Amino acid sequence: MAAHALLKAFRANKPAFGAWLTLPGVFFASQVAQASPHLSWILVDCEHGLVPLVPGAAESISSIQNTKNKPSCLVRIPSTGVSGSTSWQIKYALDAGAHGVLVPMVSTAEKAAEIVADSRLPPVGRRGFGSPFSANEQILVMIQIETKEAVENLDSIAKVDGLDVLFIGPYDLSISLGYPPPSPDPHPDVEEIIQRILRVSHEQNKKCAMYCINGEQAARRAAQGFDMINVATDVAAMAESIARNLNTAVGGNQK
Repeated sequence: MAAHALLKAFRANKPAFGAWLTLPGVFFASQVAQASPHLSWILVDCEHGLVPLVPGAAESISSIQNTKNKPSCLVRIPSTGVSGSTSWQIKYALDAGAHGVLVPMVSTAEKAAEIVADSRLPPVGRRGFGSPFSANEQILVMIQIETKEAVENLDSIAKVDGLDVLFIGPYDLSISLGYPPPSPDPHPDVEEIIQRILRVSHEQNKKCAMYCINGEQAARRAAQGFDMINVATDVAAMAESIARNLNTAVGGNQK
């Protein structure tokens, strides 16, 4: 399996910064992967993004892993924790060469344990062997904590063996708890819960990840002790860069 920058950061106990890939296409994935040497990971979003799991995830993974920077490549599958379709989607993502999978809206320890089993080869799991990209110690199993039920079951979820990362989805989490989505930061009551998720994750020797929308937010979360932090999405970064440069150009030509 290709170099695994995210796993190296975890083992060194250093914060790992990454980006969200929502647009399809091998050339686009390659450009995002080469954007910065500080990019430890890229998540290919097949849930809310426009990248299809089949065959788009495999194409994006190959493109990302063939760049000089070689950030770790992760896949968020379309199926959520309330679905019965997670098993085959995990298998496809990992067989395609992903360094890890992220399953959204996981709310129980039982579902988290099922996801771990589907992601690991025997004897620790039940994933079938059929890919050259198959090494238990290289695969990161991640679930999203973003529902009220997940918060209620947090302690039992965090104790699941083989689970590597609890990834906080602050938008769905806020809505599920009856609060507005972050704008740009979460409501103080939601922030208290976010800090509890971080604390419980670390108590159970799990890594805790946070979705942020810019570098300033990401820097604050890293200082708080989060292990894995999203810094930007491809679409937002592209739009922001175009708007900033146009504003500079227009401002410089106004009389």
